[in-house]
Amino acid sequence: MTSATIQAALAGPVAPSAGAPPGALLLGADYRALGAVRSLGRRGVDVVVLREREEPLAALSRYATRGIAWPAEDDAARVAFLIDLAMRDALAGWALIPSTDKTAALVARHHDVLAGHFVLTSPDWSVLRWAYDKRLTYDLAARLDIAVPRTARPGDATEAAAVTLDFPAILKPAVKEGHNRLTAAKAWRVDGPDELAARWKEAASLVDPDVLLVQEIVPGGRDSQFSYVALCDGGEPRAALTARRTRQYPADIGRASTYVETVACPEIVEPSQRLLRAMRFTGLVEVEYKRDARDGVLKLLDINPRLWGWHSLCGRAGVDFPYLLWRQVSGEPPSVVRPRNGVGWLRLSTDTPTALRELARGRLGWREYARSLRGPREAAIFARDDPMPGLSELPLLAFVLGRRLLRGQGV
Repeated sequence: MTSATIQAALAGPVAPSAGAPPGALLLGADYRALGAVRSLGRRGVDVVVLREREEPLAALSRYATRGIAWPAEDDAARVAFLIDLAMRDALAGWALIPSTDKTAALVARHHDVLAGHFVLTSPDWSVLRWAYDKRLTYDLAARLDIAVPRTARPGDATEAAAVTLDFPAILKPAVKEGHNRLTAAKAWRVDGPDELAARWKEAASLVDPDVLLVQEIVPGGRDSQFSYVALCDGGEPRAALTARRTRQYPADIGRASTYVETVACPEIVEPSQRLLRAMRFTGLVEVEYKRDARDGVLKLLDINPRLWGWHSLCGRAGVDFPYLLWRQVSGEPPSVVRPRNGVGWLRLSTDTPTALRELARGRLGWREYARSLRGPREAAIFARDDPMPGLSELPLLAFVLGRRLLRGQGV
């Protein structure tokens, strides 16, 4: 479908009504969306899930009213599909909640069109672009005097080989669009100029060369990675907490967290709030940092302008972000909440191989690992009152990884 199809579908849009939305429409069905489905469904909110073929977990939840397959087409077709759902499936006025970078960008780029049919919970493109494109993220941080890792933007392989950063370094795209070996890996480690030049050429065949960044690897161990997460309204935090991302997969680059715990980290609160106020950000957001072992400075890595992977930890710690977001878009002030520190979150399927590898390397002690398995802890997938996603995770994970390997897309 084309943009003309969208405009045709806009004849007589149904404006969302005041008050609480009739329900929530989750864009995505991965484990991030699963946490939101449970948060809202347990409180009696109707939740419909739009699922990708390879990410059905949230649609398997007993708290999902219905699961609907996304059309495997371009953004224009997906926007037309959403409008059709609003007009023909009685979903007009529902809260639209993206759970991935891709769906957050989709909503942001078509904000005005979608706002005529849904209650939007995430910002428009003028705001979201500062988080979506890491080139803009780092430019904004520099303007606000917030430290970031040393980063180069070479124009070709020759310039890449000549960068003056210390090695090892990483090669990564400033934006993640499409699925290929590079975007699946998030970043590639390079150990010298010759390897960087070769990998740059390979990366340039997979993504637009203009988006490629070369960045230093900030030295630091498992205790050095922190996040500030918040629900914001016009840049003002309505609820927030800080956490340490203690283990991640892969261990060195960190495509996804595997063990996270709530801790006090006051150093990242003020710079995060400065960033979000400058962006005038509205919605849910995670701001990631890493403490540089060389100088002790916390350096900004990423801004994730949507549900983050471990947000269900926050509910266990007393700050249930999806429900607070629901209250915000319903016109109710979020209740005052105070997070508890020392609460853990574990994704067993990815943390087990990560922890075993770190134990074998001597970078993780058995006593420390055992401690992370005790105490107040939230499981990423399994829930006693909603067992089906947990029982399905490993077979689904094996299926998805197998398909991607066969296609040569990486895992």
